Amino acid sequence: MKAKRITIQDIAQRTGYSKTAVSFAFNSPSRISKEAVEKILQAAKEMDYIPDPMARNFSLGRHMSLGFLLPQRVEYSLHNPYIQSVIYGIAGICQEHGYMLTIIPPLHSSVTEAAKNATVDGLITLGFAIDRNIKSILRRRKLPLVSIDGSGDEEIHTVSIDDEAAAELQLEKVLEKGHRRIAMIALPDDAYLKPDEAADTVVKKRKRGYAKALARYSMTFSDLITDAAAATAEEGAVVAERILEKASPTCFVTMSDAAALGVLSVIEKRNADISVVGFDGIEEGVFQSKLTTILQSGKEKGVRSAEVLFRLIEGDEKTPLRTLIPYSFCDGTTLKEAK
Repeated sequence: MKAKRITIQDIAQRTGYSKTAVSFAFNSPSRISKEAVEKILQAAKEMDYIPDPMARNFSLGRHMSLGFLLPQRVEYSLHNPYIQSVIYGIAGICQEHGYMLTIIPPLHSSVTEAAKNATVDGLITLGFAIDRNIKSILRRRKLPLVSIDGSGDEEIHTVSIDDEAAAELQLEKVLEKGHRRIAMIALPDDAYLKPDEAADTVVKKRKRGYAKALARYSMTFSDLITDAAAATAEEGAVVAERILEKASPTCFVTMSDAAALGVLSVIEKRNADISVVGFDGIEEGVFQSKLTTILQSGKEKGVRSAEVLFRLIEGDEKTPLRTLIPYSFCDGTTLKEAK
């Protein structure tokens, strides 16, 4: 026979206090006397009472969880070390606040559906634009949102580096080494952005930076070998093979370290003397492969985005719209002088 679940009604009958007083003892003890709190908590312990988290959260008007909306399907997103470090940073701040972190994949490939159904007190997104439908849902739900590496928007709080300047620095270092036959592997355009929406995405910002660096050497994008790959080593390798079948670059420049590691694997297999420069600063690239790259801390982005989101949840109207974190160039061993 299934044991009966102990409720606050049972504790109220045992102690002689009202259900409201019992609820206060667990959720707002300052609202009743210390004696009442002690008597209620002692009775709850003796009765082996475990508070129902759903009921507790309802009484507080909170879900006690932040949501992290994955930019791609789970198998791609959680395989990316950069995204893993972002999640690590968010989770640490959630832990400090006594919150859970809910990882939310796009429901049926729809970010809008995910935003509509998420049982969270706030959302953090990474790497995509927030369209009109999502903004409308967030307003109706009164759900605060922080965008990491998202497009600039006067209504959305963002955490990012200066992607345009960082990309300019990345390609400038390559050009300084004398490379002119350069293969550029970009990130795919925002998968959730409609064709008629001209959001200023990370890809667009970085391409502007590349254009600035190229202009100083009287070059344009038409002088590059261009392609795109998701931020995985597998896709980086596939794209590198495709490029090397038709061209002979002296250097690969990628928009992610994960893709750069895939490129390195192809180059090593071919025993080719080709430089590679990544973007992110993931440990697997920097410490294990000595990858030349742009360092940006995914963990710090996670920390700062969660800090901003908690300020918004608490109603802090002075929370800044833009939070920029530092970046730097990591001079590894995979960028050499052009031959």
